Order: sequence, then structure tokens, then C-alpha cells
Amino acid sequence: MHRGKGMKFVGDSRVPVSNKKHIPKDYSEYPGKTEAFWPNFLLKEWLVGSVFLVGFLCLTAAHPSPLEKIADPTAAGYIPLPDWYFLFLYQLLKYSYASGPYTVIGALVIPGLAFGALLLAPFLDRGPERRPAKRPVATGLMLLAIAATVYLTWESVSQVDWEARAESSKIVAEAEIDKESEGYLLYQEKGCIGCHGGSLEGGPAGKALVDNGLEPDAIKDIAKNGQGQMPAGLFEGTDEELQKLAEFISSVTSK
Repeated sequence: MHRGKGMKFVGDSRVPVSNKKHIPKDYSEYPGKTEAFWPNFLLKEWLVGSVFLVGFLCLTAAHPSPLEKIADPTAAGYIPLPDWYFLFLYQLLKYSYASGPYTVIGALVIPGLAFGALLLAPFLDRGPERRPAKRPVATGLMLLAIAATVYLTWESVSQVDWEARAESSKIVAEAEIDKESEGYLLYQEKGCIGCHGGSLEGGPAGKALVDNGLEPDAIKDIAKNGQGQMPAGLFEGTDEELQKLAEFISSVTSK
């Protein structure tokens, strides 16, 4: 072929007149086929992600995350809970086949198989069909995973007294407490600190005692006969010790 035969050039350059930019094909004309990753698919993903991001930011601005009081290592009754998106794994660890000596099964084996299958899904199911009805295995596994996650999350949520938890975790004003006083030493010695906290701020197992507004006699009666979640007969000590403990608790205020 002679030089330039069959081709048209612009001036003396070697750029053909017919040169055009590479425009992705319109794959909508080919049913069952995919579309170009760049820029078609990536642009759609970016737009959807932007919508969800804006929605999430609006949600966080309208409903700030609730804060709990400072963690107290002396509050033995406090039961930590994971965030909502981990509650299904938390619930899984409560069952006999995934807890105790079998914790490794609930913590590693079952989640590992589930997430491993999710990662390998594109390699295990490479069929051309896109309709869920024509992919029964993949669709069935997906529905099973969603049902299991929803059920375990609901089961975990239903077992928590959220009102009592919010009340016990409420941030309260700090009280000035003389931790060297005889009353506070009795408070520690008699085990009150395990339920009511090191600063009498309360916890899941016991209410806050700061600014309780009770007279010593009323506190003595509760210590002997119980009240609400507190059973009777917990205090083990002399009447003199109970009197000093009641006077101490009655005197604790946040002012």
C-alpha cells in the first residue's frame, strides 16, 4: 500500500480525519450484558453513595449520638453492648453451641464462613443471569443471611431493658465525696459500690444515690427491707454501721 493510500489526513499531519474519542458503547441495546465500568458504572455508584452520605450526615446532625457517663471499673453490674450492627454477632455468642468452650465457633468459625462466602461470591457464582428467580442458590443464600441477621438482631434487642439502661447510664453531676471518711469506707466494705458506683452515680444494677433527698431513717429502711430491684437483707452489719452509712448517703449532694 502506498503511503497515505485509502486514508485522509488533516493538512500535512498524520492524524486521520476520522479519528474520534473512545466513547463507551450503549450496552442497553444488548440485553443480559453489563456496562462499561468507567465511567458509566462508577458514576452511578458515586451518585448513589453521595445520596446515602448526605442522608447519613443529616441523620447524625438531627439525632446526635447519646453519651453515657464515664466508665467506672467498680460498677460490676454494668453490661456493655456493641453497636447495633454487631448485635447479631453478640446474640450468637449467647447460644450453647457458640459460647463457653465453643466460643471460637461463634466468634471466628461461623462469621468467617459467612464473610468468606460473601467475598468469594463473585467467583463461585459466575452465571450470566441477573434475575433473582433464575439464580436460586445465590438468592436463597442471600435471603437466609438477611433473615438470620434480622432475627439475631431483634432477639438481642428484645432482651435489653433500654429505659433502665438509659436511666442508669445518664450523665449526672459529680458530687464531692470524701473517700477517706468512715461512711465511704463502709459503703465500699458492705458492697454498695458494686451496684451504685464508686461516686454513687448509679449503674444498671442500682440507682444513683447522689441528691437522693432521703433521710437517714428512710435509707436504713431500704437497706433492710429493699426497694424496687434491690432485694431485702443485703446489708450485713451492725445497727451502728448502718446508721453511719445512711448518714453518709443522705449527705451526698452535687452542690
